[in-house]
Amino acid sequence: MNRPARVAAPLLLALAIVAGHAGCAYRLGPTSGAPAGARSLAVLPFENQTFEPRVTDSLATALRGQLQQEGTFRLARRSEADIVVSGVVRRIDRLEESFLPQDTRVLRDYRWQVVAHVTAIERASGRVLLDREVQGHTLLRIQPDLPSAERQSMPLLAGNLARNITSLLVDGEW
Repeated sequence: MNRPARVAAPLLLALAIVAGHAGCAYRLGPTSGAPAGARSLAVLPFENQTFEPRVTDSLATALRGQLQQEGTFRLARRSEADIVVSGVVRRIDRLEESFLPQDTRVLRDYRWQVVAHVTAIERASGRVLLDREVQGHTLLRIQPDLPSAERQSMPLLAGNLARNITSLLVDGEW
């Protein structure tokens, strides 16, 4: 066997092994192991304890969309749902994240953070399935019109919180 063939054979074998194992951790369907749509879930409007008026509307839209996309639960009305999810948006904070490189006294980005207390209750038994605080965050680039920047980034903030809530509902230990 010539030298290029001796070098190529182990490389091809290694490539075949890597390619054969590339999808081993992938799971098709819901990550909880439950059949898709086997249980229904209702998302009630969250209570808003902040001074940010748009946060609960954005969160409700994002959470419903995230649950539909994930597929473990089907959305239902409160009277028909197996699980009822409710919550309270407790805080929205702006934390300094980064500064301008040429002037470290001038802020460039905020880390916009939301904290919500989320509760999931099994409607038939009243058993509490989830009762904890969940955080979401996004970066908020400083612009001359900060309220417009906040308004534009609200769906991103709500979407991150919704992903975290969905993850707890789907992969929770209950």
